[in-house]
Amino acid sequence: MTAKTPGIEARGVIIKALAGYYYVDSGESGVIECRARGKFRKQSVSPLVGDRVVIQTHGDGEGTVTEILPRRNEFTRPPTANIDAMIIVASAAPPVTDPFLIDRMAAMAELSDAEPVICLNKCDLNAADELFDIYSRAGFRVFRVSAETGEGTAELHAALIGKTSALTGNSGVGKSSILNALGLDIKTGEVSEKLGRGRHTTRYVRLYDVRGAFFTDTPGFSSFDAEQASMRDPASLERAFREFAPYLGKCRFRDCAHTREPGCAVLQAVERGDIGRSRHRSYERLHAEALAARSREYK
Repeated sequence: MTAKTPGIEARGVIIKALAGYYYVDSGESGVIECRARGKFRKQSVSPLVGDRVVIQTHGDGEGTVTEILPRRNEFTRPPTANIDAMIIVASAAPPVTDPFLIDRMAAMAELSDAEPVICLNKCDLNAADELFDIYSRAGFRVFRVSAETGEGTAELHAALIGKTSALTGNSGVGKSSILNALGLDIKTGEVSEKLGRGRHTTRYVRLYDVRGAFFTDTPGFSSFDAEQASMRDPASLERAFREFAPYLGKCRFRDCAHTREPGCAVLQAVERGDIGRSRHRSYERLHAEALAARSREYK
C-alpha cells in the first residue's frame, strides 16, 4: 500500500459515522472521508457524530481524525455529541404523550447541559393547552406546531439557528415530519430508506444543516437513552427540575429528598401552586427509579 502524502491540518464537525469512516464537514474544503487514529481505540474513545475534530488531510479527498476537541456532552444511545438543544416532541392528539415521558427526557437534557425545548406537534388537531401550561409555567421554551400545516415551524426554526439539536419523543408523534416541515428536503416515505431504516440497510446517525440550524436524525431510536449515569443518581435529580432551584438549600434537612420530608421548601412550593403537581409527581417517580437503580448497583 502506498503511503499517503501528508496534507494540511483542518478542523471540522463529524456529520456522519458509518462502518469505521467519519465524514467531516471542514467548511470550505467540503466533506472529507476520514479514518480515526489508532490512539483513540487504545484510549477506548470513539469519535461521534457532532464531534468537533482536528483532521489531517491527504490531498485526495480523504483524511485522518487526529484530535477530538472537548465535548459539551455525549450520548451513548444514539451515539452523538455536542447537542445544544433537545427538542422533545409531544402531542395531545393520538398518540397522546404522557407528561412523564416529557419530564424524563427534559431531566436528562438538563443534566447533560442541553436545553430542553418542548415542541407540541399536531396543534391543528389539539392545541395541547394543558401541556402548554405545564411547561410554560415551569420555565421551558414551548412551541406549538403542526407538521401537517406548517404552523409554528418558522418560529421553531428561528429559535434553533446556530444550534445543534436532536429530536426525541414517543413513537408516532411526528419527529420525521417535523424535520421535513423545518426544511429537510426528504419526503416522509423516503426517510426510512435514506436514513437507514430499511430492512437491508445499515443504521447510522446523521447531522443535517437546515438553513443554519443543525439537526441529528437518529434511526432506530424513538428516544434518547435516559439511563445515563446522571439519571441514576438520586441526589442529582433535584438539579434536573429547574423550578426547584429557588427552594434548594432552604429545606429543614440538608439531605432533603423533596418527597415527603417535613419542612421541605419544595413540597411547600407545590402546595402553594408555585411548582406544578404533575412535574413534582414525575420527580418523585424518577427519584424512586434512581434509588432502585442504586440499590441494584450495590448488590
